[in-house]
Amino acid sequence: MAAPPPLDGEQAVVDEAVVRRKERLPLLSKQNSVISEVSILNEFADEAYTAIVRNVDKAIEKGVLPERIVQGSSGSYFAKDVNGQTVGVFKPRDEEPYGAANPKWTKWLQKHCCPCTFGRGCLVPNLGYLSEAGASIVDEKLDLGIVPTTKVVYLASDSFHYSRFDRATMNARQIASERLPRRIRHHVKTGLPLKEGSFQLFVKGYRDAENWLRQFDSDPLLPSLADEFQLLFEKLVILDYIIRNTDRGNDNWLIRYEKARSQTIGNADDVQDAKADSGEAAEEEATDFCMVSHGSISIAAIDNGLAFPFKHPDSWRAFPYHWAWLPQAKKPFSKITIDRILPKISTHSFVEGLVEELQSIFKMDSSYTPALFQQQMSVMRGQILNLEKAFRDRMSPWQLVHLASCTVDRESALTGEAKMHLRTPVFSCW
Repeated sequence: MAAPPPLDGEQAVVDEAVVRRKERLPLLSKQNSVISEVSILNEFADEAYTAIVRNVDKAIEKGVLPERIVQGSSGSYFAKDVNGQTVGVFKPRDEEPYGAANPKWTKWLQKHCCPCTFGRGCLVPNLGYLSEAGASIVDEKLDLGIVPTTKVVYLASDSFHYSRFDRATMNARQIASERLPRRIRHHVKTGLPLKEGSFQLFVKGYRDAENWLRQFDSDPLLPSLADEFQLLFEKLVILDYIIRNTDRGNDNWLIRYEKARSQTIGNADDVQDAKADSGEAAEEEATDFCMVSHGSISIAAIDNGLAFPFKHPDSWRAFPYHWAWLPQAKKPFSKITIDRILPKISTHSFVEGLVEELQSIFKMDSSYTPALFQQQMSVMRGQILNLEKAFRDRMSPWQLVHLASCTVDRESALTGEAKMHLRTPVFSCW
């Protein structure tokens, strides 16, 4: 797929060291050192996140390998810690649907035999791992708290899908190092090449939203939990709309739900006996003691790899947001949500600050071009402009997705001048 033409007057220069970072990645060495190459590459300001990634690396060294996920159109893996517990999901760049090392042969067959049904023409190929990390940035900047922390990391494991050349090279290096004198053997780097990809923290106790939504139809939430769920749902809408997620079904966002319950601890006599045994004075009139849980609900927005398009979908498919048909989407945005989000997205400095943070992520890829990135951000600015309008007019998510698509380029960001996108897909659900 040919890339869109560069924007006129684009003079941005990409730091060569960043652009070629992937090409210069060292091979994973099996030699022990105080600070390994993986530790240096996987160093983040978030110390807890850094510790988890390093734990995964140690687990790989000890033979606890990541496990490939069966579902999906690309290679992705459940990463485990030294105790064998799943702590994250790793998605290598070169195992994405268009990647050279994609292990899903059915997708390879679809790509070569039926190319018209494969991929999304509005997305930049092989940037799903950056889209995952970018969605985490948007979530953090807006203080949504629904995307598990996701960053770009570097890992190597025998369970990853490598080419025959990579594995043959590893074997040749290993054999060569064994024949070298001990004093120089440790300078030879063996092992498989590091893979660059997104690493999203694993969330426990969650299930596909589809399962819970079906249950809520027959067993509705308590009013207090229903209000809380509405606010969480609105956060999902905000995230997906801003990043223009082209792959949000009800099977790739998660819900954790605990029902309200009450439990009787004991009868009156039991309570009095317990107090007497503990040295406390028993009350003359004791009553049954009950502990009540009002329940809880939370959501997690995973699978954000098919977002940040460089143009609005206008080819064959519309890639709708499937949450738009839920009853929660028919309710106007709440005042709580508007008061939290509108002051941020209506501020020029906030939006451009978000663009700069996203640029720092997207520049990590060797195929990065400033012109293409600015086209992605033009779409995002247009989405933010529509979201701002929906907030001011107290629209519902359903009304939001029916607003005309638009883009706002960097030069027009201050004035808010938008360019309307009038072309629509052949097969549209709206």
